[in-house]
Amino acid sequence: MNRLLIYLFFLNSSIVSSAFAQTQSKKFSTEGEFTNNCEGPAVDNEGNVYAVNFARDGTVAIMNKKGKSGFFLTLPKGSTGNGIRFGDKNTFYIADFTGHNVLKVDLITKDISVFANEPKMNQPNDLAITANGHIFCSDPNWKENTGQIWHITPDGKTSLAAENMGTTNGIDVSPDEKTLYVNESVQRNVWAFDLSPEGKLSNKRLLHKFEDGGMDGMRCDIHGNLYIARHGKGEVAVLSPEGKVIQTIQTIGKKVSNICFGGKNGKTCYITLQDRGCLEKFNAKTAGREWAMMKAYAKEK
Repeated sequence: MNRLLIYLFFLNSSIVSSAFAQTQSKKFSTEGEFTNNCEGPAVDNEGNVYAVNFARDGTVAIMNKKGKSGFFLTLPKGSTGNGIRFGDKNTFYIADFTGHNVLKVDLITKDISVFANEPKMNQPNDLAITANGHIFCSDPNWKENTGQIWHITPDGKTSLAAENMGTTNGIDVSPDEKTLYVNESVQRNVWAFDLSPEGKLSNKRLLHKFEDGGMDGMRCDIHGNLYIARHGKGEVAVLSPEGKVIQTIQTIGKKVSNICFGGKNGKTCYITLQDRGCLEKFNAKTAGREWAMMKAYAKEK
């Protein structure tokens, strides 16, 4: 059974109870530990949380389930991390926005390698990954208010997947891996593309347009709802697959930059706050797509 089938089987058999959800986040890690480039985050199979730019730019922190933080590793000179995504239970990828790279990190050895380098990238920002290892990278040009999307194959080959866009930022794949979502921070648009198994994008369409506030990272839950970090707005907006705002979670800080799912049942959302230099958390109604994918990885033989 290939990885995608294992993932889909786990997804269909996951607990999807909609029992309890918070409408306001609460403290997770200590305020001021991260720089104003606090980003990431991602959760491993043991429940540890990772985020970038801890104490100084160019670092990665690890936090336990209680929010206690420590240095995990330092990136190579000239590299600064942004979004983090797991490729399997012992590997994660980092969008390196100053080095124009996607870096690959081995959790066991802490070895760091360049998985993909593309000089034509403006600023690799956030990542999305399929169960079989196709990576999509948002690539904004903040000075020009433009952006694009890159596709990186499982063997590290890059190609331009979408161009002539606004400031592409948050990005994720739907649970059935037939749709790719990306938002534009300045233009406040959320776009959907049809996604082929080979990583080709088509049928671009507007899913939602916000009237105010910014947008940053976002993640899908296992029902296909999008949890969107509203940078500067001080909230996380939950968007249905049909493009309707179905819930809003207020955050303590205003500059919420990214989000991931973790916790015992995959329904704890961890968010990075750039103005507070820390992480907050809240409980969601359903588990995250990426969390389900991580659990499927753990079941691989």
